[in-house]
Amino acid sequence: MVADAATSVLAIAALFSGKLWGLTWLDPVMGLVGALLVTVWAVGLLKETARGLLDADMNAPVVEEIREAIEQGPIPAHLADLHVWRVGPGRYACIVSLDTPAAEAQPEDFKRLLRVHEELVHISVEVNHRASVG
Repeated sequence: MVADAATSVLAIAALFSGKLWGLTWLDPVMGLVGALLVTVWAVGLLKETARGLLDADMNAPVVEEIREAIEQGPIPAHLADLHVWRVGPGRYACIVSLDTPAAEAQPEDFKRLLRVHEELVHISVEVNHRASVG
C-alpha cells in the first residue's frame, strides 16, 4: 500500500508541476520512478513469500524443539516427515508425520507434547502405526 500511495503522490505532483510550471516531461519521469518503487516492493514481497513456500523456515529453532519433543517423548516414535513454516511474527505452523509401534498412540497425544511450544499456533499430526520404528 505504501508503494501504491507513493506512486499516486508522485503522479499528482507531476501533474500539478506540468500544469503550473509547464514541466510536462515530469509526468513520464514520475511514471518511471513509480515503476521503480513498485518493482523494489514486489521483489521484497517475492523474497519474503518465497521463504515460506520453499520451507526456508526449517532452520528455525522451533524445528529442533519439535524433533526433541517427539523423539524424547513418553511415546516411542520416529519422525518420518516434518514441515514448519512461519505464519506470523514468531508464530509457526507444522505438519508432523511419525511412525510409532504404540498401537494406542493418537495424534492428540503428540499434539499435547508440542503445545508447550507457544510459537506453534497450528499443529497437524499424522500417526502411522508400525511394528518397529527407526
